[in-house]
Amino acid sequence: MSVTAIVPARYASSRFPGKPLALILGKPMIQWVVKRLESCATLNRIAVASDDERILNVVRSLDVEAVPTRSDHLSGTDRLAEAAQKLGLTPTDWVVNVQGDEPEVDAAMVDSLVRTALEHPDTPMATLAYPTDDREAYMDPNVVKVVTDLNGRAFYFSRAPIPHRRDAGPEPLRFLKHLGFYCYRADFLQIFAALPPTPLELTEKLEQLRALEHGYSIQVGLSPKDSCGIDTPEDLMRLESRWHKGPS
Repeated sequence: MSVTAIVPARYASSRFPGKPLALILGKPMIQWVVKRLESCATLNRIAVASDDERILNVVRSLDVEAVPTRSDHLSGTDRLAEAAQKLGLTPTDWVVNVQGDEPEVDAAMVDSLVRTALEHPDTPMATLAYPTDDREAYMDPNVVKVVTDLNGRAFYFSRAPIPHRRDAGPEPLRFLKHLGFYCYRADFLQIFAALPPTPLELTEKLEQLRALEHGYSIQVGLSPKDSCGIDTPEDLMRLESRWHKGPS
């Protein structure tokens, strides 16, 4: 059993074309992501999966495994599943999904995610959430929230503010902000990628709901840090402004 991080990275983003190659303090974004992953104690292997030769060439120059994938994938998970097959992973291996637009991914976060998965081998999929009482994030539909049972398994993910507190309280409502990092058992990753889309998934535009709607469990680990991916050039400008004081 081994743990492999696969970074899906595509060039053709509608809001930010060429995003993985965008420079941050003079280095491509994908290089920052890989550099952060290399410090993760729980990872045995790191690979980047892309359908774009420009991205793959940068990855090869970093002496990191570059996995060419098809260009017709509808999601990062589909690209991840193809890459896992090409890497020859065994059914009991674990695959960590870290998107190529997460240059602030932290080793402590990934290690927490992997430990969550390994400590719950009966659950084929794990993810991360960050406890916060940030009201602006709570009300923002671009921020995904998750609620869990007492054992940390996901009940539901939503763009809506959940849980809803019926009666006003003296303290801000604390909730779980979902972070888009996943860890899959390799055999389940292939099953998940082959599942048909589901009604709630299509309504909320949240792919992880597909697993829940088909009856699979998702274990939710707690992240020691928050994380914000890069979706737009404006996000990148804000990140670079922060990093001029030193990368976090």
